[in-house]
Amino acid sequence: MSLHKRRCLLYNQGMMPYLDALIWQRTLLAERIKNPGTEDVLILLEHPPVYTLGQGASSEFLKFDHTKSMYEVHRVERGGEVTYHCPGQLVGYPILNLQHYRKDLHWYLRHLEEVLIRTLKIYGLQGERNLGFTGVWLEGRKVAAIGIKVSRWITMHGFALNVCPDMTGFERIVPCGIADKPVGSLAQWIPDITCLEVRSHVAKCFAEVFEVELVIGKDGEMFNKTDTVE
Repeated sequence: MSLHKRRCLLYNQGMMPYLDALIWQRTLLAERIKNPGTEDVLILLEHPPVYTLGQGASSEFLKFDHTKSMYEVHRVERGGEVTYHCPGQLVGYPILNLQHYRKDLHWYLRHLEEVLIRTLKIYGLQGERNLGFTGVWLEGRKVAAIGIKVSRWITMHGFALNVCPDMTGFERIVPCGIADKPVGSLAQWIPDITCLEVRSHVAKCFAEVFEVELVIGKDGEMFNKTDTVE
């Protein structure tokens, strides 16, 4: 590992309630706004079933009344429309100070897509971008959604890759507000795939694309404490 690469703490979490992860992200963001030299972070986790809407998202894309719903629904500060999180979907929250990379949101979004495209390539799958949209598609199905928030060039929120989720939850929404493009999961191509194995590939591809040294945070679970991901 080159000594000049920026360090990024990797936190491999298990199942975490959405609001707990949101509070954690906001805390990390506030710390880095106060001290811009603080190390970057990549959180990888899964959520129990939850629907989230971006700050400007239309509730018309929910196919149920969220004011009288048994489903957990939250409107948050990220961009984008409504999406669904559940077990079997790998969610990544990079907390990066783009002043140390490139102060360009389009650059950042394309790099997040590249991380996921490279991950799919490991499995022999050809992930694709769709002109005019953010995310990653596989044979016409959207397998990864991206929604971010940036404050003082520090990022939060991130990406969600459908690995092997129960897809029925997506039937209750118009995912990302795109009615004419179906969603998919990697399990449709690789039936025995798991989030556990995909985590390590996503982490390594993230390190490659953003040219960082991933160092396991104190709560990391997948790698040994002394490991780095190259």
